[in-house]
Amino acid sequence: MTITPATVTVEQVAQMIDHALLRPELTVRDIHQGCAVATQYQVISVCVRPSDVPLAVKLLDGTRVLVGTVIGFPHGSIASPIKAAETELAVEQGAAEVDMVLNIGWLRSGELDAVEADIRAVVEAAGAAPVKVILETAYLTNEEKVAGCQAAERAGADFVKTSTGFAPSGATAADVTLMRASVSPHIEVKASGGVRTLDQLLELANAGATRFGASATADILDDLARRRESAVASAST
Repeated sequence: MTITPATVTVEQVAQMIDHALLRPELTVRDIHQGCAVATQYQVISVCVRPSDVPLAVKLLDGTRVLVGTVIGFPHGSIASPIKAAETELAVEQGAAEVDMVLNIGWLRSGELDAVEADIRAVVEAAGAAPVKVILETAYLTNEEKVAGCQAAERAGADFVKTSTGFAPSGATAADVTLMRASVSPHIEVKASGGVRTLDQLLELANAGATRFGASATADILDDLARRRESAVASAST
């Protein structure tokens, strides 16, 4: 079934959004405001910088909004033991999900065993917390994207993810389609990077994405609410 404003509710889309609070210039006040937006719209999670995990956990205590964070972000070139240690600390501090950047240079070099081991180190450190593996598709060939997705699945990851939002380009429907076809059905695809409008989100959802990283959360969900209200009003006239 094609996903359209008529076939999906605001609440359903909110439960597909990780509200992103990752820009380096964000202040403590910005984190407070971002967590308030996440609570207002009841998104599935916020994704914050590692240093902001304790604050986000405190701000979201008593809500249904999860706290996620990033590992090896945004370049993916941090040594695997450091990624594992970063993951362990984040989970100890209350992170319920982790989004890790794989080693992009190793993937482009064809060092797939090393890429897989790097991901597995984070998966093991995360314990029960789901791990989303960021490929950073802007830098990869289609063959490398497929290889990265398959390495992530072999390593035990729960999601494959398009982008950090810091590369020259972000999520595309073509990449989501390719990634969806490259992993087993139980592995989910997260689209991130440049997801700023409802139409973009719906296009990516129809390509196979089930989770989205977005900072324009309020705009996306408000647009969906307006379109659904308009459709109801039109139907009643």
